[in-house]
Amino acid sequence: MAKIQCPSVHEIISVMKSKGYRVFENPSGHDLNLVGIRTSSSRANAFDDWLTLFYLFDGVWNMFAFPSTTDPGTYYRENPLNVKGTAIMKPGQYRRAFKVGRHKGYKAMQQVGPITVYRDNDKDVELDTTGTEEDSGMHAVNIHRASRIRASTRVDKWSAGCQVMQDPDHFDFYMTLCDRGAQKFGNLFTYTLLESDDFAE
Repeated sequence: MAKIQCPSVHEIISVMKSKGYRVFENPSGHDLNLVGIRTSSSRANAFDDWLTLFYLFDGVWNMFAFPSTTDPGTYYRENPLNVKGTAIMKPGQYRRAFKVGRHKGYKAMQQVGPITVYRDNDKDVELDTTGTEEDSGMHAVNIHRASRIRASTRVDKWSAGCQVMQDPDHFDFYMTLCDRGAQKFGNLFTYTLLESDDFAE
């Protein structure tokens, strides 16, 4: 489980608006905001971040928050898939960059627009973003689950840079809502990645 409490929906919206990010506010429901929150911990292999999904319906914000990881596990930090280094998504808002698609044969949120990643190339277990090379484009960074049968306790090989949910039941629910959003508003989604430091007073 994530060690840092997830901010409230109103705290998340306040931070997003302070950064000039789009908040989707159609009151009819399922106009989805997909927001990740990376904690300040640089500890490898832990599901210590959050993936959130929220939408406005009949004047009330509905939010769900799921323990996840927004950075790669130890294996891919030590064994990068790219010669430039392991991909770590840069915080920001990526408009229309994901769709309901596939990841390794199952339904997931698939990258279809450019995003920016840091390239951590020192092959240690610490999350390194300061002073690292940035790489923008198509990186097959998807939003998916870890194990299909149980909540995972370690990230390990589940993420090489993707945003990965710890519990498959949480993920199934997440994808059900994304399906509804796609049917109502079209199959292109914006993903926003924030950091826990954004919420510091």
